[in-house]
Amino acid sequence: MMLTQTPMVPDPYYVVRLQQENRDTVTIELAPTSGMNPLRFEPGQFNMLYTWGKGEIPISLSGDAQYNRTLVHTIRAVGAISQTMTRFEIGDVLGLRGPFGKAWPIEALDSKDIVLVAGGIGLAPLRPVIYHLLANRKKYGLVHVLYGARSPKDLLFETELRQWRGRFDMNVDITVDHSMGDWYGNVGVVTKLIDSAHFDASETVALICGPEIMMRFATKSLQKRGVPFEQMYVSLERNMKCGIGLCGHCQLGPTFICRDGPVFRFDQIQTWLNRREL
Repeated sequence: MMLTQTPMVPDPYYVVRLQQENRDTVTIELAPTSGMNPLRFEPGQFNMLYTWGKGEIPISLSGDAQYNRTLVHTIRAVGAISQTMTRFEIGDVLGLRGPFGKAWPIEALDSKDIVLVAGGIGLAPLRPVIYHLLANRKKYGLVHVLYGARSPKDLLFETELRQWRGRFDMNVDITVDHSMGDWYGNVGVVTKLIDSAHFDASETVALICGPEIMMRFATKSLQKRGVPFEQMYVSLERNMKCGIGLCGHCQLGPTFICRDGPVFRFDQIQTWLNRREL
C-alpha cells in the first residue's frame, strides 16, 4: 500500500542523496515529503518514478530492503525521462508509485548455493539480494556474484564490489566486453564466468538480470552446468507503463510483466521469452 493508497497517483519524494556511478548512471536516494518513513519493499520489486512534464518510468529498487528511511534507485540515462532524472539535484521533487511486482524468491534460497548473474544495469535489482545474503550469510551455501559490463568505465557500485571481493565468504567475478587502460581483469561475456564457477548444480539457485540476450545465454550456460530451469529466476522490465497490469503494454504471452513479474521462474516464462515476435 502506498502513502496515497491509490496505485495510479504518485506520492511526492525529495532527492536526498546522489551518487554518480559512471558516465551515464546515477543512484538516487528518495525520502517522502510527508516526513513519513518510506514503505518497505522486497528485493526485486520496482517503483514507477514520475517527473513533471516528462512522464514516468519503472525503476527497480537497488537499496537495502531492511533499511526503510530512504528508497534507493539506480538510473541509467537511455531516454528523455531517465536523462532528466540523472540530472536531478538534492532537494528536487519527483513522483513515486509503488512498490510493485513480484520479488526474488528469497525463501527458496535457504541452504542453497546461489549464483547471481548480472549484466550492466542488471546489477542494481540484484543488489538488495546481495545485502540480504550478507546479512544472513549462515543460512546459505556458496555465493557467487558474476557481473559483466561493457567496459571498466561502465561498472556500477565499484566501492562495494571491492568490499565484496575482499570477503572470504563469497566469490565475486567481474568481466568486461572491452578492456582499456589499466584493466587487468577478465575480458569477455559474463557467461564465461559461469563455466569457471564452482557450485553444486543440483543444489544451486540462479538469479539473473540484464539484457534479455544475456539472460538467454546465461540460462543455457547454467543448464549445461546442470542447473535445472526451474531453479533459475530472471527479472524482466520490458515495456512496463502502468505498474498494475491495466494498460497492457508489458504483456508477454498470457502474462503481464508488471503484475506477474518482473521476477519469473525461467521455466514458466521461457516459451514466451524465446519467441522473437514477442
